[in-house]
Amino acid sequence: MIDLKTRLWWRATLTLGLGSMLVFINLYLTQPLLPLLARDFDVSALSASWALSISTLGLAVGLLFWARIADRLGRKPVMLGCLLVAIVLSLLMALVPNFGWLLAARGVQGFFLAGLPATAVAYMGEELTPRALVTSIGIYIAANSMGGIAGRVFGGLLAQWGEQGGELWIGGWQTSFLVLGAISLLLWLPLLKWLPPSRYFVPAGKGQGVRPLLEHIRNPLLWPVYLVGGLNFMVFLNQYTYVAFYLSEPPIKMAPAALGLLFLTYLTGTFASGISGWLISRFGLCRTLLGAIGIMAVGNLGLLSDRLPLILLALLVDSFAFFLAHACASSWVGRSVQHHRALASSLYLVFYYLGASLGGVYLYPFWAWAGLPGVAAGMMLVLMVTAGLSLRLLRQESAVSCQP
Repeated sequence: MIDLKTRLWWRATLTLGLGSMLVFINLYLTQPLLPLLARDFDVSALSASWALSISTLGLAVGLLFWARIADRLGRKPVMLGCLLVAIVLSLLMALVPNFGWLLAARGVQGFFLAGLPATAVAYMGEELTPRALVTSIGIYIAANSMGGIAGRVFGGLLAQWGEQGGELWIGGWQTSFLVLGAISLLLWLPLLKWLPPSRYFVPAGKGQGVRPLLEHIRNPLLWPVYLVGGLNFMVFLNQYTYVAFYLSEPPIKMAPAALGLLFLTYLTGTFASGISGWLISRFGLCRTLLGAIGIMAVGNLGLLSDRLPLILLALLVDSFAFFLAHACASSWVGRSVQHHRALASSLYLVFYYLGASLGGVYLYPFWAWAGLPGVAAGMMLVLMVTAGLSLRLLRQESAVSCQP
């Protein structure tokens, strides 16, 4: 097996990290473009938000499907093949004739983007030694975060460049798809050579995985935390959508590039992920989870203001709190099962991205009712639910030995 800090380990780890970045660049590049899509296709904020939601829904659907396919056909072909299809779709989306075609393409793209995250951890678990695996997963998760930030930031910057390019470009949002799709394709090509082939993969037989899947869904130690992860992400991710719509209109009227830079607030989430282990060891997993939800509720109050500094502060605080809660929820899943842990983690991601796909619909009535203060109210209702579910988990903490 591949050991830590060997040449082959660096190849495998950095290649998977790069592949992960490409997944999340292409998944999230639309988020700062939503006001442009609403304008160019003459659709509502809710309709425009589906350009992101339909892709996260497709990803949620694809996770378990591609995990099962990879169990039979192998890890590397599924990861790289799915990623290639998704990248080609980014290039083609610049040419769609109407909004319906864009949504269809985004949904299919999300489905294929699921191939790498559904398979990467299983590949690492099979090919790397235990001590190498821990470090590789940490780098892989960091690449997820950086890919999401890069997709949003450069998506906004390129859209503004395209808007100002006159005859050089076919349009603002089309420029983002073309340029990021082309860069992704160029970066995909080396992955074919750099990613080491699977040496320890054993194909799974038919029917395996169905029974443990049902057991995980029914497990009273798991379904509450699946809901916590999905509901928290539902409101956290989609608050950015409505903040972008608010800031793109007068009196602030931010340009697409500035809207993309909003997502640099995710960096506080990267910091929170880095210190989550220390916080969990000091305060306990479930108490840290509850504390994170409480911090998110406090940060959410910044959306009651129409002042840009307070809105930015709200996003910074919410990002820190959300990613801390996400780290706690992911850890709970890993500690609560003894068998089929990869399947349990995949199910968590299914709920996670299902929540992301539904958040735009859930928050829209609150947005239509009262703007950003309405969005804050809608978020607060969900946080009350996830706090209640976390209290339920806290009562069960001793049974699953949450304390490290």
